[in-house]
Amino acid sequence: MMASEAFGRTIQLFLVDGTPTGLRKATIHGWTGLVFVATASTFGMLAERTEVDRTGVYVLAGPDPERPGETRAYIGSGNSVRERVKQSAVQREFWETAITVTTSDDDLSKGHAEYLEARLIEMAAQAGRVLLDNGTNPASLRRRLPEADRANMEQFLANLKIVLPVIGLDMLKPQPRAASQTSTPIEQRTSGEIHFEIRHKTGVQAEAVEEDGEFIVLEGSQALINTGFVQQSYGGLKQKLIYDGVLVPMNDEMMTFTKPYPFSSPSAASAVILDRNSNGRIEWKVKGSKQSYHDWQQARAANAGGGNE
Repeated sequence: MMASEAFGRTIQLFLVDGTPTGLRKATIHGWTGLVFVATASTFGMLAERTEVDRTGVYVLAGPDPERPGETRAYIGSGNSVRERVKQSAVQREFWETAITVTTSDDDLSKGHAEYLEARLIEMAAQAGRVLLDNGTNPASLRRRLPEADRANMEQFLANLKIVLPVIGLDMLKPQPRAASQTSTPIEQRTSGEIHFEIRHKTGVQAEAVEEDGEFIVLEGSQALINTGFVQQSYGGLKQKLIYDGVLVPMNDEMMTFTKPYPFSSPSAASAVILDRNSNGRIEWKVKGSKQSYHDWQQARAANAGGGNE
């Protein structure tokens, strides 16, 4: 069987008032879904849109007030998204971004919207990238749609999974297997991935893989503490990892990763490990060699370019 071929998609982002910080509208060519993104300052403009006064779903997202560095989100649905999102926004103080999802032809029924709401909550909970403010998961009764309708809604969700990261909300993206399949030995769950390492003169050692755009430091890796460096842009992240039990003390100078952790970049990972600002593209080396992450990336890009000639 041939591997499935990935096709490009055209996502249109329309700046309603012409500014990048204003109300935004996102669509995919050939999809009836309409996604609006507002902040607290543009929420009034969102509520005035006639497209929002339709059946659909919505998301309120913002920093979690109880856990620094985490995102909290509330997912809801309604026959009039406008009215429901206004009610939910008043009841919650954490949100900074409001996202509404309706359709250009207003063809979603209440059952469709409740199915989408239930599946979004389920998918967000499984991904584990946000803390859900929803008290309970919707009853399974909400999912009782005819087979054809369910298939249509799953396709709707597939498109929504593409749009949400583009507008800055990555709550549905599954965790990389290197970080999520912790019951599987490292060798198995990272098979096929290039391993990178830091072997510092202090004796600190760390190992990581890059998977789907995330840089995952593996369990058993070590990190320095109490180095005294003032310049530490990721000090807050390191404190969060300590608070969450991802990093635990080994001695007065080192900590160890009790579980794998996905970082946004190699530099974020190396800064936490070396307890100072650092260029992760240079600090990380391909395991067992002197080739830096930067040189490995450049070589890979050159090889990919040569393959297209």
